[in-house]
Amino acid sequence: MSRKPLRLGLTGGIGSGKSTVASILARAGATVMDADAISRSLTQAGGRAIPAILAEFGETLIGPDGAMDREAMRALVFSNPSSKRQLEAIVHPLVGQVLQEQSNAAVAAGHACLVYDVPLLVESGDRWRRQVDWVCVVDCEVETQIQRVMARNQLGRADVERIISQQASRQQRLACADAVIFNEGIDLAHLERLVHEMMTRFGL
Repeated sequence: MSRKPLRLGLTGGIGSGKSTVASILARAGATVMDADAISRSLTQAGGRAIPAILAEFGETLIGPDGAMDREAMRALVFSNPSSKRQLEAIVHPLVGQVLQEQSNAAVAAGHACLVYDVPLLVESGDRWRRQVDWVCVVDCEVETQIQRVMARNQLGRADVERIISQQASRQQRLACADAVIFNEGIDLAHLERLVHEMMTRFGL
């Protein structure tokens, strides 16, 4: 009888290094499912979310290429919290649907570890906690997040601080963690070692 795969929820604030940890897990043989990448694909031309976005928000939020106009939508949700909730009500169930499809395929293929890379795992409350066996939080100092994102995305400090303020706090994430990878002041080799130690701890 095949062993039930381990389901690991992976999260961390912007600039924490979560994507790097996800890539290390993938190289180690885990099946990584990226909620952000799925969300982006849903709002591209021909994506599953486009008909509902068009119906809810109108043609001004759809670009000439048929994809959601991300800049226009970002401006709208920053100025109007109810628009953010309306968009989430469209996109989040579809993300869950695609993740379930990918998960079913990975289980059918006999994969031992399924990693759900979900930036807003903590913010979604019990919904994700119920779907995974363990939660791994990639953590670092807030100032480190700010410096990394400013350098990576060419954003000003105020913009990065605003993004961070809309995410769960560091304390909230750590309170939900079964494992913490502290990605501060270490090189890639050290980070890989921490990830492999976590996998060993979880029996992988």
